[in-house]
Amino acid sequence: MHSNNHVTHYLDDTFLQVVLLLPLVLVLFLYLLAVSLLKFRKKTWPLNRTFFFVLAICCAVAAVSGPLAVRAHQDFTAHMLSHLLLGMLAPLLMVLAAPMTIILRTLNVNAARRLVTFLKKRYFLFLSDPVVASLINVGGLWVLYTSDLYMAMHKHTLVYVAVHLHVFLGGYVFTSALVNIDPIPHRRSFIYRGIVMVAALAGHGILSKYIYAHPPAGVPADQAESGSLLMYYGGDVIDLILVVIFCYQWYKENSPIGKPLRAKTEA
Repeated sequence: MHSNNHVTHYLDDTFLQVVLLLPLVLVLFLYLLAVSLLKFRKKTWPLNRTFFFVLAICCAVAAVSGPLAVRAHQDFTAHMLSHLLLGMLAPLLMVLAAPMTIILRTLNVNAARRLVTFLKKRYFLFLSDPVVASLINVGGLWVLYTSDLYMAMHKHTLVYVAVHLHVFLGGYVFTSALVNIDPIPHRRSFIYRGIVMVAALAGHGILSKYIYAHPPAGVPADQAESGSLLMYYGGDVIDLILVVIFCYQWYKENSPIGKPLRAKTEA
C-alpha cells in the first residue's frame, strides 16, 4: 500500500495543480473569446452550447483541484468520482458544446480550410475511428486499474499529470467518435458506432466488477467495493445520456424530415 506521506506531498504541490488547471482555463478563455468574436460579428451561437462548455470545465476543474482532488489521493471512492467527472461527464459536455464548430466559424475561410485539411490527415482519421477511440479510452482504464500504474501515478508527478490528461482526452475522443456533434470527415455509420458503443460500455462495466473483486494495488477492499459501485452505477447514468443522444441523432437522421436535410447538406 502506498504511504500517505507520498500522497500528501503531491496533494500539497501547488505547481502540480496549476499544471492541470492552466490548460482548462486556457481553453475556456479561448472558447469564450470565440463566442465574443461571433457576437461582435453579429453572428449567433447557441447559448446552451456555451453553458455546456462552461459546465464541462467546471467538472474537470473539480476533478483535478480542490477538496475532491485532495480526497481522491486518499480515498478510492473519491478518486472514482473524480474519474467520472474528468473522464466521462466533462468530455460529454464538451462534445455537446461543439468546440470545433465554433473554431471553424471564428476563423476566416482560408484558415478554416487549412484546419480542415490538417484534421483530415491519417493520424486524426485513425484516432476518430470508434474502435481506436474505445481502445484508447476504456483500454487505458484497464491498464490503469489492473497494473502498477495506479500506484505509480501517486508517486510521480509526470505520471500523475499524464494519466489525468489521458483520462480526459481519451474520454473526449471516445465521445466525439460516437456522438458526432462537430463535423468530422469520413463519419462512420450509426450501426458501426452503435456496435462499438455497446462493446465499450460493456467493457467499462466489466472493469468496475473486476475492481470490486480485485482492488488495484494499495487500495483497501472496502474502498475498492464502494468505488467500483460508484463507477458502475454512476457510469451507467452518464452512459444513458450518451445512448439517448446517440439514438436521437440516429432517429433524426433517418426520419422523413432528416433524410432530405442530410441529402441537401451532402449535395
